[in-house]
Amino acid sequence: MKALFLAGGMGTRLKPLTDNLPKPLVPIMTKPLLERNILKFKEYGVDEIILSTCYKADKIEKYFGDGAKFGIKIQYICEDVPLGTGGAIKYAEGFFNDTFIIFNADIFCDINISDMIKFHKEKSAAVTIAVTQVEDPSAYGVIEYDENLYAESFTEKPEPSEIKSNYINAGIYIFEPNILNEIPESEVVSIEREIFPLLLEKGYKVAVYRSDAYWMDIGTVEKYNKIHQDILNRTCSLPEFNEGNKEIFIGENTIIHATAKIIAPVYIGENAKIGAYSTIGPNTVIGNGCRVGISNVIIDSIVSDKMSIQNNSTFSSIILSSDYMVCKSITNTKVVETELAKKNIAL
Repeated sequence: MKALFLAGGMGTRLKPLTDNLPKPLVPIMTKPLLERNILKFKEYGVDEIILSTCYKADKIEKYFGDGAKFGIKIQYICEDVPLGTGGAIKYAEGFFNDTFIIFNADIFCDINISDMIKFHKEKSAAVTIAVTQVEDPSAYGVIEYDENLYAESFTEKPEPSEIKSNYINAGIYIFEPNILNEIPESEVVSIEREIFPLLLEKGYKVAVYRSDAYWMDIGTVEKYNKIHQDILNRTCSLPEFNEGNKEIFIGENTIIHATAKIIAPVYIGENAKIGAYSTIGPNTVIGNGCRVGISNVIIDSIVSDKMSIQNNSTFSSIILSSDYMVCKSITNTKVVETELAKKNIAL
């Protein structure tokens, strides 16, 4: 089965994480979000993925190539200018002549795609839309549906007085290829605002697949941090971390000094080195190839790959890379760009 990944967004609200990276390459526990999603879809029987790209498309293609190293076929279609979700889907029309999946590439979720495909067939639907329940649907697309789980109406980012359902569009669709005929060519089109309502008007069956599985769109730095905390605390799944109910994951070829203290939950990547008398955790991620010196304390933080932290430093509630340091608090997230952070040395 084929899947189309919509991976062209700029990730403006995710800055500074997306200053130098396209949003799909932002790492989740040391691996790009897009890689994690591709491998998950492979497990569901998807054998070919089309990546619809735009922003920093060359970096995505350079990382994934033809997909051979991931055991899946990957092809690309790049928009010169953003065409919207509907326009991007139409632009990829030539790849599809059978039922296919569409996936917004900025999502991290545990929704069962195999079960969704089964549901789509049972409903004899032209389109099936995954929905998930949220407390505040005002920032999303709300879908109302009948007792047979067919869509009745769509409302994008409703005002509080317009909210009639807490089930929102989860950004995962199953399409029959004839639906592509309903999308105008070479135009900026929103699948959510324009095409889905049009399909209802024309009498197409649009099924609604409800799921209470974990779901998060990585739209902001706060959500990026929340996903890492949710993985560490087992609110959502990650294969290498959940295997054997581990609370501490240590990657291959990582060396931890005998006097260092690791307080669960913690994720430490490959080829890292943790020095004497340092304390790592709880709720901490240390990237691949990091060097943490002597007597450091790193708590409730995410440290990106290949960072070198010297001696006698304390980090709490930060996201740290060679380009930026993001200081987190309960109420807001403050980006602090310092020469120290940029030079990749300890504060």
